[in-house]
Amino acid sequence: MTVIAMETTQRVRLERERREVHQEQRRLNAQLVANVQRLQLLDQHRAFQLALADGLRTLSAPEAAIDLASALLGRHLDVSRVMYAEVDESAGTFTIRRDWTARGLVSISGEARQLNDFGPEIIASLRTGHAMVVDSIALDSRTAAFASAYEAIDVRANLAIPLVKSGRMLAILSLQNAQPRHWTAEEVELSAEVAERTWATAEAARAQADLRAERDQTQNVFDSMMEGLAILDRDWTVIRMNAEGLRLGRRTSGQVIGRSHWDVWPEAVGSDLDRFYHTVMETRIAGAMEYRHSFSSELHVWFEVRAHPTPEGGLAILYRDIDERRRSHERLQTSDRRKDEFLAMLAHELRNPLAPISAAAHLLNVGQIDEARVRRTSEIIGRQVQHLTSLVDDLLDVSRVSRGQVELEQVPLEMRAVVVDAVEQVTPLIQQRGHHLVLHLAPGPAPVSGDAKRLVQVIANLLANAAKYTPEGGNIRLAMQMEQEQVVLTVQDDGIGLDADLIPHIFELFTQAERTSDRSSGGLGLGLALVRSLVELHGGKASCTSAGLGYGSVFTVMLPLLAADEAASHAVPAVLRPVAVDRPLLIMIVDDNVDAALTLAMLLEELGHRVIVEHGSRAALERARTEHPDVCLLDIGLPEIDGNQLARQLRARSETAAATLIAVTGYGQERDRSNSLAAGFDEHMVKPLDIDRLEALLMVVVPR
Repeated sequence: MTVIAMETTQRVRLERERREVHQEQRRLNAQLVANVQRLQLLDQHRAFQLALADGLRTLSAPEAAIDLASALLGRHLDVSRVMYAEVDESAGTFTIRRDWTARGLVSISGEARQLNDFGPEIIASLRTGHAMVVDSIALDSRTAAFASAYEAIDVRANLAIPLVKSGRMLAILSLQNAQPRHWTAEEVELSAEVAERTWATAEAARAQADLRAERDQTQNVFDSMMEGLAILDRDWTVIRMNAEGLRLGRRTSGQVIGRSHWDVWPEAVGSDLDRFYHTVMETRIAGAMEYRHSFSSELHVWFEVRAHPTPEGGLAILYRDIDERRRSHERLQTSDRRKDEFLAMLAHELRNPLAPISAAAHLLNVGQIDEARVRRTSEIIGRQVQHLTSLVDDLLDVSRVSRGQVELEQVPLEMRAVVVDAVEQVTPLIQQRGHHLVLHLAPGPAPVSGDAKRLVQVIANLLANAAKYTPEGGNIRLAMQMEQEQVVLTVQDDGIGLDADLIPHIFELFTQAERTSDRSSGGLGLGLALVRSLVELHGGKASCTSAGLGYGSVFTVMLPLLAADEAASHAVPAVLRPVAVDRPLLIMIVDDNVDAALTLAMLLEELGHRVIVEHGSRAALERARTEHPDVCLLDIGLPEIDGNQLARQLRARSETAAATLIAVTGYGQERDRSNSLAAGFDEHMVKPLDIDRLEALLMVVVPR
């Protein structure tokens, strides 16, 4: 029995040990499985974190970072929704900025909700920074009373990770499930890591976006500036330049940024700009200058440059194109200089004829002089008055042309006749200087539409110009030919020629070539300006060329030809000679200028007429009532009653209604002539009087 009992006891012990071994084996197997599962989960979490890190690294927008993290976390943990909300604690609300959903759940992105709708106890816990873990909304005492708010968005289990910074809850990452589920510690820890990483990435992206927006805004401001802006570091490297700066500098951004200023613009090395920049860089004192930059041998531009030292040791440079301003300033200076020269020339040209006139007047007052000397003195005065008249006429012509007050009497003309008249007018000057004039006129008609007087003036001015600026005994050639429906006239001389710098300005007012020492060239520098203006008024063009000083000049005028069906023959009328009368005229002169009236009276008396003189309008009316003059020479600018009113009253009286009335005035514009003719005058003459014309007018008046 004893042996049997012992064996039984031994078997029981062995069975117990066997069971214990099996239990330990099962425990070890379970632990091994759990460890394997834990390792697998850790591998999955590690792979998730690597995928998340790789994905976030390439993103620059906060919204994209939140979307990626939510999607990866939702798929990894197999939940129904991952929501990212921003919290406004002062208002007690949160706004769902982004969410990821699965299993057909509706997105609630963009919605705003009250914090307390989901349980004050839960929200209070979140404010402390602790995660809210709810396996079942309906069974958890913290959320059961608010289950309807959760169910409205299909949430029955919730894991919320608060993001609390500096004591303020700023955001919530919420993992939500449509069915109750158990949230493991690993899932809570992983979600907290994702929340922090997503927040950090989103904030960094937001900061970068703000910096980019600020940079873009700054760049937009720079690029909208009307001035060029360049930033240079202490080593002269261009680190920034706006759009206007690149345009003004004739470079692209790729050619400039990151390169040395002196490599980009090597033409500036050693220039005034180089010295200016180095001075500002060394002294750290801002400065400004005007600088003419030569981009090439043909392209030169003036800039206004301002340089300011930067805190980093470099330069901030502002510059703008002032080329047109400089050119305008230079043009104004040139214009002022020419006007000053013109005034000096005008004074000289007026003194020249005044000197012999003054001497002649003194000569006539010194006592008895013989008739021959009186005649020579008279001829001197006549020539000098004619010269003065020419100067004044030029001035008036320029004034009228510049103000657009020249009215052309355009009729069909034959240019041959115009050329002949112009040559006849200038022949005395050409002969006086001993020049040889050659004409080359192409055969055939040359009809144009124009004002004969003005076109004669154009050609005469060109010929006179050639005569003045060609040394005595020179050669002048006048040619006319037809080219492509235009008549082309050229005046060529072998005179002093023109400097290349003067040619572009030769037709401008007050422009003259260098004068000769004997001042034989004379004049006011108005003739060529009149030529260009009158030619352009005729629809033509004037130009000039010269091989240089000492090689003469060529002036060309082109005028449009009349079409064959428009051209009409222009017969030049024969000159009508005045017919002598049997007895003298009674002429009344009315002028408040006593000397002018008396000298004119003496001249008319020398011509054999009887003359009466009055210096006032009322006295003239009374004198005319008793004397019945044949001719009345009336000044327009009279006191009491002007000449036009006086003419009307004379025309209204029977004793002077048929008299010949001639206006004598210093006013010679077209409207002045029109006004005088409308007042009843027969003729309008401008002072100083053309005596030959006056004599011709008087010789056809029949005495009453």
